[in-house]
Amino acid sequence: MEKPVIGLTCRWDEEKQWDYLPSDYSRAVAAAGGIPVLIPLIPGVVEELASRLDGFVLCGSPSDVDPAHYGRPRDPEVKTVHPERDETDWRVLDHAFREKKPVLGICFGMQSLNVYRAGTLIQHIPARIPGALEHKDRQTEHSVALEAGSRMAEWAGGANAVRVNSTHHQSVDAVGSGLRVVARAPDGVIEAVEGDFPDHFVIGVQWHPERIWEKERLSARLWQELTRAAALRRPAEHPATPSNFRSIVGTSV
Repeated sequence: MEKPVIGLTCRWDEEKQWDYLPSDYSRAVAAAGGIPVLIPLIPGVVEELASRLDGFVLCGSPSDVDPAHYGRPRDPEVKTVHPERDETDWRVLDHAFREKKPVLGICFGMQSLNVYRAGTLIQHIPARIPGALEHKDRQTEHSVALEAGSRMAEWAGGANAVRVNSTHHQSVDAVGSGLRVVARAPDGVIEAVEGDFPDHFVIGVQWHPERIWEKERLSARLWQELTRAAALRRPAEHPATPSNFRSIVGTSV
């Protein structure tokens, strides 16, 4: 039985000149029954590599999407942009949308997905939303309200809210074409989007499910549903739900 192979976009360390990715991402994919493969930030090899993969995770990044991509001047709080990461995400998305392969965008990856779909971003939340929650502190947790009837609500066991982590200073502003908002923080910040594309799994979340899937039901389910969708790209039957995920999300998955 072949497991689905999931590509994860790397991030960039300028000082060390490294493409790298925290191990949480790969561990989450493996626990959900997939095989993680890192996608280096070499745009020219993306198409050939992507053709061998069954699904994709656009991972978080310490950089910001270049505002030039959505026609805005660069805010002073946008300290770092990385053209190779932006271009790598774009080429992954070109392939994923053409071939209808599943995509999960996380934090920067959700923002990248939104801009790719012709949306825009809030470049610095504190400057745009008076009294906003502290979203940038890695230790911060806050609630997100889930849209009734969305897949998010279903995967959360019918809950109307969940608690998530938060490590970002930007967020979705104008929502990209084909995406719809399915979760918000109490201050109105958009926390998740789903794609309205027939037979195509496209999800973006602003939090980091790779860090909390072992304790938070919805985050666990995101990884399993991504892997399930990717498995359907393969001719072999997709793998059974691993026991460590079953204990979190319940036997209905």
